[in-house]
Amino acid sequence: MQHENQAGAAAPGKPYGPLTGLTVVDMSHVMAGPMCGMLLADMGADVIKLEKYPGGDDTRRSTPPSIAGEPAAFMVMNRNKRGIVLDLKAEAGREALLRLVGNADIVIENYRKGALDKLGLGYETLQARNPRLIFCSISGFGRTGPYADRGGFDLIAQGISGVMSVTGEGPGRAPVKVGPPIADIGAGLLATIGILAALYNRQQTGLGQMVDTSLLEAGISFLHWPAAIAFATGAAPGPLGSGHPLMAPYQAFRTADLPITLGAANDNNWRRLLQVLQAPDLAEDERFASNGGRMAHLPELAARLEAIFMTRKSAEWLAALDAAGVPAGPVLNVLQMADDPQVQARQMIVETAHPVAGPVKALGLPIKFSATPGEVRRPAPLYGEHTGEVLREHGFSEAEISALLESKAAFAPAELQKAAE
Repeated sequence: MQHENQAGAAAPGKPYGPLTGLTVVDMSHVMAGPMCGMLLADMGADVIKLEKYPGGDDTRRSTPPSIAGEPAAFMVMNRNKRGIVLDLKAEAGREALLRLVGNADIVIENYRKGALDKLGLGYETLQARNPRLIFCSISGFGRTGPYADRGGFDLIAQGISGVMSVTGEGPGRAPVKVGPPIADIGAGLLATIGILAALYNRQQTGLGQMVDTSLLEAGISFLHWPAAIAFATGAAPGPLGSGHPLMAPYQAFRTADLPITLGAANDNNWRRLLQVLQAPDLAEDERFASNGGRMAHLPELAARLEAIFMTRKSAEWLAALDAAGVPAGPVLNVLQMADDPQVQARQMIVETAHPVAGPVKALGLPIKFSATPGEVRRPAPLYGEHTGEVLREHGFSEAEISALLESKAAFAPAELQKAAE
C-alpha cells in the first residue's frame, strides 16, 4: 500500500489527492485535531505529525486494544502522516518547529488556551514567521468567551451542547451520550472545512488567518431539528429513542429475529408501507392519515407496527420493503458494517501495512473525487519515525539533526537514525 517517494508525495505519474503540494504541521493530539489532520492527509497533503517529548500523543497510552504492542486508537487516527518528535520546552526544539512552520501551509493545534503563547509559539508568533500560514485552533469551547480557559472533552461538550438532552430512550431515563464521540469528530470536520475555506481566501489575498472551532460548537451544529422545535414552541424536546421529533414512522422496530430501521416518514412512503404490511385497519385509521396525525398518536402507531413486524424475520421484511421502495435497513454492529457490500464497494474499510503491527484495518476516506482521488497510502508512524527525514527536507544539516537528537530536543528511534546515516 506504500506508493510514496522519500518526501511523502505520491509516486510519479500517479494522481493523488486534491491537496497534494500542501504541507501541514499537525501539533494536535487525541481525536479532534488528528481527525482533521487525517482528512487533509487522505486528500493528499503532506501531514507532519508532531508529538511531544517524552510520551507522545496521549492515545499511545489508550490501551487496550493494541496490535503487537501498537495502540489501535493511535493507529486509526494517524494514518497517512509522517511522525516527528520535538521537545517544545527546549529552546532548540522550539527553534526547529519555527523552521518547519516557515515552510508550512497549515498548523493544527488543540492545546489549552495560552499554552503555546507561553512557549513563544502562539498564532501571532507563527504568523509573523509565515504570513501565509493558516493556523487552526481546536478547543473544548473556543478561544473566546467565558469558558475559553476550560479544558474540554467530548462527553462534556455533548452535555453542554444539548446533544445528551435529546439522546436516550425517553423521559425519566438516565442521560445517554451518543456512542461515537461526535463532538470530537464534528470538530475535526468543522476544522477541515474552515481550513479549506481559509485556503480559498488565501488564493485571493495571499494571507493566512486563524481558524477557531470547538467541541461545543460541533455538538451544537448537530441540533438543527431540536433547535427548530425549541425556538418555535418555547419547549425543549427530549429523547425519543430511535424516533424522529418531526416525522413518523421513522424509527427502529423489532422483528421476529433482528431489529430493522424504517423511514416511511412522508405520505408517499407511508402508502407504500401500507401496501407491504397489508394491514387495512392502518390504512382506514384516520389518526394515521397524515404525518401530523401519526406524530400525535406515535405510541399507538409504533405499537401496532411492531406487532406486525414481529410476525416475520428481518430479511423478509427488508426484501419486501426494498421491493416497494420504502427506505429500510438492518441494524448492524461494527464488524457487520465492515462486511456490508455497499461499505466495501465505497472503499470505507481500508488496510495499511504497519512495520510492527502488520496489516491494520481502518475506516476509509468518506469523500470521493473523480479526478484526484484520495488514498490511504501509509500506516500511522512509529514514535519519531520520520524525525530525521522531515528535518532533512526542511534544510537541517546532519550536524544540526545530530545536535537536536543528542540534546533530546528531538527524538528518533535509534535503529531508524542509524539506518539513515
